[in-house]
Amino acid sequence: MAITAADVNKLRQMTGAGMMDCKNALVESDGDFDKAIDILRKKGQKLAVKRADRDANQGIVIAKVTADKTFGAIIMLNCETDFVAKNEEFVDFANKVIELAISAKPTDLEALKALIVNGRTVAEGVTDLTGKTGEKMEMAHYHCIEAPVVVAYNHFGNRLATIVGFNKAGVADFDETGKHVAMQVAAMSPIAVDKDDVSKDVIDREIEIGKEQARTEGKPEEMLEKIALGKLNKFYKESTLLNQEFINDSKLTVRDYIQKADKELTVKKFYRLQLGA
Repeated sequence: MAITAADVNKLRQMTGAGMMDCKNALVESDGDFDKAIDILRKKGQKLAVKRADRDANQGIVIAKVTADKTFGAIIMLNCETDFVAKNEEFVDFANKVIELAISAKPTDLEALKALIVNGRTVAEGVTDLTGKTGEKMEMAHYHCIEAPVVVAYNHFGNRLATIVGFNKAGVADFDETGKHVAMQVAAMSPIAVDKDDVSKDVIDREIEIGKEQARTEGKPEEMLEKIALGKLNKFYKESTLLNQEFINDSKLTVRDYIQKADKELTVKKFYRLQLGA
């Protein structure tokens, strides 16, 4: 595959790596950006991966919970431009869909698209808006959580939102605890609740990257596995919600913070949606 200057620049913008490093990684990966990022990581590159640059869709993200806080939903409605994303009719349609979602409680995206809003299915409503604005639109994502208590957080500007399900209701001063955890998910973008929730594929990938990094640093072959496992533990602390440093107090993990409210309290599930991510 021919690698263009635009491809190299795109990877550079995504990762912050040098131009030649980006070019070589793309050549080695035959133009596959995900593989190129892994190649750069294996070579020990310090990357600031901006995955949003890969698919910079505009639109709106909204999260909401039912009045009894036992069900929460989150949607992403995409369009092409920020101008349309702020259009009153576009925003109104998105708000009607999220209200419908927490009322009807569809189990997946296809079920949401089949619901009726303004006398039309959600899918048809999106098509109607496309016809009015001339822009491609898509009801891109929908997730829901049913739990003893669910918290929703909408970041200013409706480009980012989260929902978090907890295992226990009736905790004293829970509103503050729940809000802070939902904001943690928004700010720190964890990939899983805890270590045991990380997929084997991700673990194997991180171990392989850790080995290659250590090998590049000249570490002995017999030490690579141990070093990689050490890096994996760091990955858990950075990427799993309960093991992350709590953003409001770095002396605590999120697990520590939650258990200050109630020893039995924990997170069951979360979802995070961000435009372009």
